[in-house]
Amino acid sequence: MSAAPNPIAPVSRLPDPDMQAVPTALFRAAQRARELAARTHTPLIVFKNGKLVEETIPLDTAAEK
Repeated sequence: MSAAPNPIAPVSRLPDPDMQAVPTALFRAAQRARELAARTHTPLIVFKNGKLVEETIPLDTAAEK
């Protein structure tokens, strides 16, 4: 199962195929974390402007990011 690369995710320039898949996997994991946080009404800890902050994700926007 091969997912299409996300245009937002960075591209790995490393020659190892496993390492080339890492940016897409990280993007997918972040998306799942947003969806879970929205469903469980749990704040998501994110890095913004050089600081760690708690962010509440509305249920209707979790699938859009």
